[in-house]
Amino acid sequence: MIAIINGPNLNMLGRRNPAVYGSNTVTDLLKDAEQLVSLLSAGKERLVYFQSNSEGELVDKIQEFGFDPECRGIVINPGAYAHYSYAIHDACEMSPAPVVEVHISNIHAREEFRHTDVVAPACRGSICGLGLSGYLLALRSLLEQP
Repeated sequence: MIAIINGPNLNMLGRRNPAVYGSNTVTDLLKDAEQLVSLLSAGKERLVYFQSNSEGELVDKIQEFGFDPECRGIVINPGAYAHYSYAIHDACEMSPAPVVEVHISNIHAREEFRHTDVVAPACRGSICGLGLSGYLLALRSLLEQP
């Protein structure tokens, strides 16, 4: 199993500021992600998805998925929580399953407050600025690395 966890406002993909986040929806993302996971794992892995606007619920899911022995890895887009949530940082850091962080936009080219990312140091890797394809790259990295 591989998990995608999305944080606040990411349920609004396709409607939220398309100039920054694009016009594709979560449904579009999940369709592409499921196809990639099925292709790269020869149908042996399944994809699970969770989204919440609440920090505590995100921490709970990181712990739940991260400590599941069947979890091969977690792709997380913590949204704005990336800039200040040490609770999400700590949950990612303690996860036995590897975590890869994704941001749709280039957080380093946006407002100054977005330049700080406290979650990234707790992750195996971080991808930003590549749109929804960043999720696919993160999934590929989890499926191809031990």
